[in-house]
Amino acid sequence: MTTEGIAGVLLAGGLSRRMGGGDKSLRTLGGRSILERIVATVRPQVGPLVLNANGDPARFAAFGLPVAADVVEGFAGPLAGVLTGMEWARVHAPDCRWLASFATDAPFIPGDLVARLVAAVEREGADLACARSDGQEHPVFGLWRVDLADDLRRAMVEEDMRKVDAWTARYRLAVADFATDPVDPFFNTNRPDDLAEAERLMAVGLVR
Repeated sequence: MTTEGIAGVLLAGGLSRRMGGGDKSLRTLGGRSILERIVATVRPQVGPLVLNANGDPARFAAFGLPVAADVVEGFAGPLAGVLTGMEWARVHAPDCRWLASFATDAPFIPGDLVARLVAAVEREGADLACARSDGQEHPVFGLWRVDLADDLRRAMVEEDMRKVDAWTARYRLAVADFATDPVDPFFNTNRPDDLAEAERLMAVGLVR
């Protein structure tokens, strides 16, 4: 499996309540939007890339990415974004058997994230993979078999499945561990205080 043959989905479909509304990913950090930073890190790691976001897609026009709204209504959470990415990949990237997912509120994600998820899947013969740091799994930073799309849609529509870990528990899940020194690479900017802390980490040179 090569990372070039993996589609990617950027998950930006949430309501950002803890940030006070609006798009968390468009908040500025170090002179650039968080989304701009994440796209720059993610682009070299995947092939076709889609942005999962609801509402007017024009606000993301500057990024030059296709935008796909949730295929399950009701702001159903990150699983809806993963399903959206899977179904988009089946149509627009049929040669990609795998989908990598990325939250768009974590500005310091690793440049080798996908490669390490791939290695974990191949090492364990798994169906899925997710990142882990400091003992905490981050299922939104995951690698998913695209051919599980129908199973996921069925679970979401017929079973009202919403929890990512409840669905991944049905499959062989591999985990890729990441160090948290000097900074947890999956630090997320959910709240204004988090954004201020991210600015501080950049100011003291712990991250770029």
